[in-house]
Amino acid sequence: MSRWFSPVLLALAAIMATAAAEPVRTANVEAELHASRSAIAPGERFTVVLRQSIREHWHTYWRNPGDSGEPTELTWRLPAGAQAGPIQWPTPEAIPFATLVNFGYSGEVLFPVEITAPASLRAGETLTLTADAFWLVCSDICIPEEATLTLSVPVAAQGRDDPEWAGRIAAAVEALPRRQAGVDARISGGEPARLSVALRDAGLIRNPRFFAHDRDVMQAAAPQRARVGDAGVSFTLTPGVANNLGEAALVGVVAYEIESNGDWVRRGVEIEAAPGEPIAGADTRVAPLSDDYPLAELEGGASRQAAPMDMGALIIAALLAFLGGLILNVMPCVLPVLSVKALAFAGGAHEGEARAHGLAYFAGVMATFLGLAVMLIALRSAGEAVGWGFQLQAPWVTSALALLFFVIGLNLLGVFSVGGAVQDTGHGLVSGGGVGGAFFTGALAVVAATPCTAPFMAGAIGVAVTQSPVSALAIFTALGLGFALPLTALHFAPALRRRIPKPGPWMDRAKQVLAFPMFATAIWLVWVLAEQVGPNGALAVLSVAAALAFVLFVGRWGRAWLAAGLLALAATAMLAWRPLFGVEAQTVLTAAPWSPARVAELRAEGRPIFVNFTAAWCVTCKVNEATSLMQPAVARAFADANVAYLVGDWTNRNDEIAAALAEHGRAGVPLYLYYPPGGEAQVLPQMLSQDFILETVEGDAP
Repeated sequence: MSRWFSPVLLALAAIMATAAAEPVRTANVEAELHASRSAIAPGERFTVVLRQSIREHWHTYWRNPGDSGEPTELTWRLPAGAQAGPIQWPTPEAIPFATLVNFGYSGEVLFPVEITAPASLRAGETLTLTADAFWLVCSDICIPEEATLTLSVPVAAQGRDDPEWAGRIAAAVEALPRRQAGVDARISGGEPARLSVALRDAGLIRNPRFFAHDRDVMQAAAPQRARVGDAGVSFTLTPGVANNLGEAALVGVVAYEIESNGDWVRRGVEIEAAPGEPIAGADTRVAPLSDDYPLAELEGGASRQAAPMDMGALIIAALLAFLGGLILNVMPCVLPVLSVKALAFAGGAHEGEARAHGLAYFAGVMATFLGLAVMLIALRSAGEAVGWGFQLQAPWVTSALALLFFVIGLNLLGVFSVGGAVQDTGHGLVSGGGVGGAFFTGALAVVAATPCTAPFMAGAIGVAVTQSPVSALAIFTALGLGFALPLTALHFAPALRRRIPKPGPWMDRAKQVLAFPMFATAIWLVWVLAEQVGPNGALAVLSVAAALAFVLFVGRWGRAWLAAGLLALAATAMLAWRPLFGVEAQTVLTAAPWSPARVAELRAEGRPIFVNFTAAWCVTCKVNEATSLMQPAVARAFADANVAYLVGDWTNRNDEIAAALAEHGRAGVPLYLYYPPGGEAQVLPQMLSQDFILETVEGDAP
């Protein structure tokens, strides 16, 4: 009897013990501990889960929370001899909020933890596990919450699975992202960095996303432009604070969805990507995104295609696009260009010439409009997150347009309105002279229109980019027709043209007044460029504009002056091309701020020192830095000789720098000092050369 009675008592004890583990409910989370075993043997290793049931529309966080947040933490209080492993993290979800992207969990989530029971336990005893849990739970606001969780598990000679939780916990452990045999991964540096992963069945997945273990290694909210191929999946990654993508191994989780038995199942695989060349065949096409994917908007919805529109819906979208195109003519970014063209009517034109100009203008509008539309559709199909006006995201386009509007303004003011081929070209292109001028005006009007979005237009373009290329082009064609119609119709309406005042001195005044909206447009584009590539971009484009104005002005005086102007323009362009094309100048020297105390410390160490007193407004300083100091050979020489490079920035008033300048007999910058090891400061020439710097430094090298 006793041999049957003892197991029954143990079973009842197990039920009573596990039932004692009541869930803890905070304002937003229900939390509790559960074990995979209803009874454990002494020294047994088993799995416990922290279960979180999270309030709807709220979330907790993964080990790397992304742009904000904190991961869930467990601090264990265990009996002597018991051990608890770290939290094992399920595959996270991306959770966008405004401009941030966080990584975490919603709904119910199970966090497995491996527990090792003390070997000293005896059958009939109870193992009590206590954990102080902390989590940050967020929705529109974030609330830190905590709870003390307890779980008691009976001890038996032979452990047994828990009938309710063993299966659920086993499934949770099975679903954890783990390393898989044959899954190779590479991280390739460059602009941009590219992660490629050799993943089986990559052609069948959707919504792929890479989650790095390290919070600082990459930007959480940057689009990854995932692509797939027969060999795997690849991602474009944007460096984070660490800024070392491609230089060291990258560890994280590739999450994706794959169809299983008619349902889409979320999976994750842990990878460690070694620096190296991308895996071939992992970027053949854009990875599919589902309609409910939270990051579809961030990724540009490149691979999403809405349900095909029926003919009625397509007609409505086209009509709205046509109306938006009509309104676009009076937007402030377009009206100055069209006003210049309208002046051509005041000059008088016979019926046949006017119609020819109207057709050329129409052709220029439609060719440019449809060209931009085709590029937009193609780029989005290739996975680029672009929209209307996408070309202005390229610094070289912004630079070219700023210079073009500047030159148009100079032409309207008459700076190069006299003389030879320059006059013919400028007048023909800008003032509408000839069929070519009309075509160019149409093209320029479309380019000028791209920063603007008229009423009805945004919705039409939004629909267009989710449809098939044929439907999208139909909508863009309607938009272009609406834009081209008003001015084209004016060419074919003699009654309207007769209402334009007759030629007279007012035309010259009107042209000169219209120069200033052109200059205003150029100024705005310079500001856009400064936002894209920084103040160096603004300096570069303004320098080229000044050189270009010089060429156009002195070119009227003869070939010798024209050659001198072109030489000045070429020299300016050579110094300024990098920021105009969005190419950052390579910073090859690592600078530290100058201070008398820092100089004293370095001299005490016996290190050679090169001091550069400079300012942002100092032209000589910038020329010396571009042509001499910031060169790879100089950086190597400084490194070989262990030279400390200090910069004293006098852009803003600084009394210490002013005193240092006065001490060395200077009233302004540049001032270059070189301290040889153990020696006094040597004042270097104001105009530097790379060879002189190398001779100075290498002469002191051991």
